[in-house]
Amino acid sequence: MKKSILITSFSEEDIKEAKSLAYAAGYSVERIINQRHLARSKYGIGIGKAEEVREIIKQMKTDVIIFDSVLKPSQQYNLTSICKIEVIDRERLILEIFERRASSTESRIQIKLAQLQYDMVRVKEKVRLSKVGEQPGFFGMGKYDADVYYLDIKKRAAVLKRKLQKEETRRNLYRIQRTRAGLKTISLSGYTSAGKTTLFNTLTGESKTIGQGMFTTLSTSTRAIDLLAGRVLVSDTVGFISKLPAYMIDAFKSTLHELTYSCLVILVIDVSDPLEEIRKKLDSSIAILNELKVPLTRVIYVLNKIDLITADDAIEKSSRLGLVDQSQLKLHVSAKTGYNINHLKFLVARQIFTDSDENVAHSHINPSTDNNDNNI
Repeated sequence: MKKSILITSFSEEDIKEAKSLAYAAGYSVERIINQRHLARSKYGIGIGKAEEVREIIKQMKTDVIIFDSVLKPSQQYNLTSICKIEVIDRERLILEIFERRASSTESRIQIKLAQLQYDMVRVKEKVRLSKVGEQPGFFGMGKYDADVYYLDIKKRAAVLKRKLQKEETRRNLYRIQRTRAGLKTISLSGYTSAGKTTLFNTLTGESKTIGQGMFTTLSTSTRAIDLLAGRVLVSDTVGFISKLPAYMIDAFKSTLHELTYSCLVILVIDVSDPLEEIRKKLDSSIAILNELKVPLTRVIYVLNKIDLITADDAIEKSSRLGLVDQSQLKLHVSAKTGYNINHLKFLVARQIFTDSDENVAHSHINPSTDNNDNNI
């Protein structure tokens, strides 16, 4: 693994997430530098802190600086210049993780497009600075080279967008076929590492790769399962993360649109996290669902990993998160042990088979009588 210095805030949740992102991208964090504000004008951090980082680098001989926020191109250049080392901001770090984890043709196209859009902003800034006579050699290119590279990026991005449009057309045809066949779809969503893929495996009997690392799933997988009132399709989608820029969401829209077309969205929440971390992740997830125009009336809140905490802790966290209103469907489960999975299936069936409520209610499987699968 490459050695890195991590610049992040003082928040324990931010530090934990930034370290997880760094590890998922293949970097070991050798030193953490804390800064209260990560948006200072010239370097992203204060000049004194930048000089402190430079001295630490001289002593430790690290490979990169990981900056846990989005840097402007000029800030990235300035920090690189003073520290004489590569600087990777949060956007670039996430893109590197995506690139490592991509497995399908569609996800590779999406990631390549996001990378080009990331580079386009920086090369455009290079062209602007070159025209006013500043920062020659930015990215190792002169003005002419940057102009040519910028046009090349635009052409490649246009080609990739056309390819994604074809993938979206293919997906739409599948959706039409499913609708004609009378198949309803539910989608699993939520913050990265919440346990969506584990829940997908438990519901469908599949064995998709799971792990503690972030963004294990980058492409949508769909499988059919039998519920009490009929057969439905379950889709596993890419995980959310805070401070995800709009162009990344846009690049993955062909995948995330599965949420928009679903009859029901299961929002998976890691209830074993500290309360404030859960709140932050929940807010980020809901913000992305809102951006995708997914009605929250179609959302079931599933608090996963109940096996890692006590029932009382889970109830208290639900209450403090405001997930106790009867109008908000929520359930505590353990995708790992299977706890409450029958209840989840019953709840899903009740919600999406509105014309079959009576059949569901009188089904031979009554979740309230399952001693090993109790609702909290």
